[in-house]
Amino acid sequence: MEMKSLPVLPPLSLYVHLPWCVRKCPYCDFNSYTAAADAPRERYLDALIADLDAEAARAAGRELISIFLGGGTPSFFTPTQITRLLRGVAERFDSTDGIEITMEANPGTVECGDPAGYRRAGVNRLSIGAQSFAAEALQVLGRIHTVADIRRSVAEAQAAGFDNINIDLMYALPGQSTADAVLDIERAAELEPQHLSWYQLTLEPNTVFHARPPSGLPDEDRVVEIQGQGESRLAELGYEQYEVSAYARDARRSVHNMNYWSFGDYLAVGAGAHGKISTAEGVWRYAKPANPRQYMECIEGGDYSADLEPVSAADRLFEFMLNALRLTDGFDESLFTARTGLSIEALHARLRTPQDKHLITRTAGQFWCVTALGRRFLNDLQAEFLPP
Repeated sequence: MEMKSLPVLPPLSLYVHLPWCVRKCPYCDFNSYTAAADAPRERYLDALIADLDAEAARAAGRELISIFLGGGTPSFFTPTQITRLLRGVAERFDSTDGIEITMEANPGTVECGDPAGYRRAGVNRLSIGAQSFAAEALQVLGRIHTVADIRRSVAEAQAAGFDNINIDLMYALPGQSTADAVLDIERAAELEPQHLSWYQLTLEPNTVFHARPPSGLPDEDRVVEIQGQGESRLAELGYEQYEVSAYARDARRSVHNMNYWSFGDYLAVGAGAHGKISTAEGVWRYAKPANPRQYMECIEGGDYSADLEPVSAADRLFEFMLNALRLTDGFDESLFTARTGLSIEALHARLRTPQDKHLITRTAGQFWCVTALGRRFLNDLQAEFLPP
């Protein structure tokens, strides 16, 4: 597979992992840990700030287009602590005008600090993990907040000046009917968020739900029905679908996630954080120690290194397509060559079979889009690009 130098380095984002939660949910496979109020937050922040120095050197002066504070539950940290963190980023990195700075927050923990405090800290996009507006569903999902908490959290965020709010919702929940799933969407839309993430509950390995699946999960036909009616209702409510599980009003697409989905670069700080960086020599991945204690000890011991591993040509092709196929707008061939450094012939060779199966189509010039059939069988389409 022919390799080329990247003509232009892709956009660069920063991901910061804040790993603690009040309680870990039974469906969650993220690198998160249950912690009491005495979790070593200041010590962890010290490690993050030191880690930022190493990442700034890796960035080599490139501007950031977005920052994402994920977890865990970042709102487990106070506004004062988030202020310190974002000040540390600003002191070490240049950024584009109006940089998007997202923080995840759970409705039951956002009160740990006034949302206005997070806004003053520099956060300008809040992602609230509602998951459902049905009390019974929240209980089954192991959530510790109530429906009233969701509404109050959104109202407080809006009063604090947040005009870019995402609400996370899940569907295909135990015992959930199609009407129930659509009602969740309608209740979320009543709060007028600019963005909705609406995604299917899946039983991921190494989770409680995988080991002990809850009863009453919808069958495949019901899931398809929920998905179809939910997508139609979201469109009626003015939310444009731009990715498999992402819907935006007024073009408020997530800058950070779009950078992931278009094979951009992202730096990583925090326990278990993964990064991807492109250079003239190739594309590289790296990861930080997953356990928070081990992460802090490494940083405190002066070990800021995270071994760079080259991303092979076959993996570049697969990873680009794995994400690009999720985008409803499709992708241009020029983006593929610019982000992967591979020849367009390498892509064309792998597109023939899914094109013959009517899973993907060439719409105009060098532009490719997933068909309706391809969207229904997206996993099968993505598998067509697995490394041989």
